[in-house]
Amino acid sequence: MHQLLIAGRYRLVDLVGTGGMGRVWRARDELLHRDVAVKEIVPPVWLGEAERDDLRRRTLREARTAARLSHPNVVRIYDVVHDRDSPWIVMEYVESRSLQQILAVDGPLSPARTARIGLAVLAALRAAHTAGVLHRDVKPHNVLVATDGRVVLTDFGLATFTGGDAAMTGPGMILGSPHFVAPERARDGISDPRTDLWSLGATLYAAVEGQPPYARDSAMATLSALATDPPDPMRRAGPLRPVLTGLLQRDPWRRLTAVEAEPLLRRAATATPAPTRPAAPDPTRPPAPGPTRRAAPDPAGPAAERAAPAGRSGTRARRGQRVAVGVAAAATALLAAVGTGLAMAARDRSEREPSGTGAGIGPTRPAAAFACVAAPPAAASPVPSVPPPPGARFRLVPGWTWYTDPTGFQIAAPIAWLHWTEDAVTCFREPGGTRVLSVEASVARADPVAWWRAEERRLTGDGALPGYRRVDISPMDIFDGGAVWECAWLNPAGERVHTARLLANTSAGRAYTVSWLTKEFDWQVNATYFPMIRQSFTPAL
Repeated sequence: MHQLLIAGRYRLVDLVGTGGMGRVWRARDELLHRDVAVKEIVPPVWLGEAERDDLRRRTLREARTAARLSHPNVVRIYDVVHDRDSPWIVMEYVESRSLQQILAVDGPLSPARTARIGLAVLAALRAAHTAGVLHRDVKPHNVLVATDGRVVLTDFGLATFTGGDAAMTGPGMILGSPHFVAPERARDGISDPRTDLWSLGATLYAAVEGQPPYARDSAMATLSALATDPPDPMRRAGPLRPVLTGLLQRDPWRRLTAVEAEPLLRRAATATPAPTRPAAPDPTRPPAPGPTRRAAPDPAGPAAERAAPAGRSGTRARRGQRVAVGVAAAATALLAAVGTGLAMAARDRSEREPSGTGAGIGPTRPAAAFACVAAPPAAASPVPSVPPPPGARFRLVPGWTWYTDPTGFQIAAPIAWLHWTEDAVTCFREPGGTRVLSVEASVARADPVAWWRAEERRLTGDGALPGYRRVDISPMDIFDGGAVWECAWLNPAGERVHTARLLANTSAGRAYTVSWLTKEFDWQVNATYFPMIRQSFTPAL
């Protein structure tokens, strides 16, 4: 089969790769006299004949869809042919090594190089998602690094089925590598752009750490860990830690969007390695001969050292900063220079703050704790549908529009929902329903996680949240630092409600709290809107 001619035009030369869905050959296009890559689709052995026929039809249809993509980080598809009872995909041939081959030969990559590869793959995914194409099999094997440094993502559309995976998988079978399959896809077969972003995070994790985030001995053990455990600890990620943590969130609505991930990857791509510092000498013994020993890098970095005062109190402050950084690992880049003493002081001060205004930008009371839940006032007006503003970065889902507040902030809001203000809170409420979106301006919080924990203690201590259940309080890398508080409780009508509240610090000492509240029963469906809400939010200048 070495010199087999496919479709009377493509002569197979060398086998360059194999996978669960087929074989890839380097071939010669006899018509245009150029090298191409040809993938032969080989259905899994567990598929019945009817499913094999369906696979062939879907593969051809989806490959044609992927052929519409034209992007420098996407392997171009030239042709789709049917020969010898199998579909064949003719693609651009890239002289390269896969990321998997690089890791196997050279070992883990540096955080900066991993981030540069991540930016290229992210750009490819954004182009594909805009065209309505999902990848569903992002992994190191499908990321190619060319000899000239170009990074391309291959196998677009080859594992994408319009009708979903359910009809194509046997009992207990999942298309794609278990090490790089998003939790919701492994659990429910759900695929959307967010599942591709989880797989991107797992791929970059493997690149910088040398193994995937759930490295287990078997596929079953991997899937079991994926369902319940956090990713394995990161030891080499450094400046990549925030974006990897954000992409590998188990809940899709908590996961970073492509727009949110890009600046974090750019920051990691240009970050300089933290310098090591000499260990402090022991005054009770003479220095040991030989090379000078060096202490492990301090995750708080030199900035934390400058922030702490000299002397014994400075030592305590630096030690406290390292503890704070360890607790808020997902936001290391944002919180490294914040001392624990400063954070605790800010929290204690916030608990004592009375109602009123701060710096002329809104109250310092609990950020939108119960705002907008009462019946809308008579002056409430429906949100009109307006054209996208100039420079809009993405399209909103149907039924939503862009809202620009008189105070200057901008956010996506549901069309025809009732809109009004309560003090410094802008309210959007579903007519005749319980869903509420709100935005409140306030002063910046030195430690957003500590602020939410203080609010939780205060409100639960006052009995204001009957039936309270915390889901999570965790940092989020947004603007100048933030945190999200997700919880559920019983409202005055006895209904169980669920909310996510994002506190985001911005410049000039400002902060905003963006809250999204629904009935607990409806949360799983409505939580999918929250990434769009937070991605659309633009604070006032």
